[in-house]
Amino acid sequence: MADDVASLRALAHPLRLQMLSLLTGAALSAAEVARELGISQANASYHLRTLAAAGQVVEAGTETIRGGTAKRYRHPWDGAAELRPLEDGDFPLYLQAVAAEMVRRGALREPGRRGCTTDAELWVEPQVWAEVLEQVDAAASRLHAEARPPRTDGTVRVTMTAALFAMADRTHP
Repeated sequence: MADDVASLRALAHPLRLQMLSLLTGAALSAAEVARELGISQANASYHLRTLAAAGQVVEAGTETIRGGTAKRYRHPWDGAAELRPLEDGDFPLYLQAVAAEMVRRGALREPGRRGCTTDAELWVEPQVWAEVLEQVDAAASRLHAEARPPRTDGTVRVTMTAALFAMADRTHP
């Protein structure tokens, strides 16, 4: 449970969500992350250490730069990883960070390109729910598995944000 709390707290920051996206397709150093996100290297390094401590990124080697050693990090995407709602308020913080990140990404939407959006609060049969969870997990896993380094020739920058979870029925005692 403590690991879940640390992981969710690490993710409850829009900048760290951006970093995880970058580190899915490539192993990058703090300096490379900083350049890509337009932040200071010290800031990138701080957030990478936070993500590493929470197990969200792993060290993926080192490189020598101007006589020093720079760690490279990557996000070991595992489509089976599941974030569980917590009673202590961390899940709502995570959702707030995701919502802020969606607004940022929405401003970068390329007009005229096909996309897909949906928002729903529904009642469905358990089998349908299980099938939809599998399909969304498969789509997320495929995108993460196919991620390439930023600006790789022949690639298109895309976003996928999904928050699927069963809801409590609080309308009836």
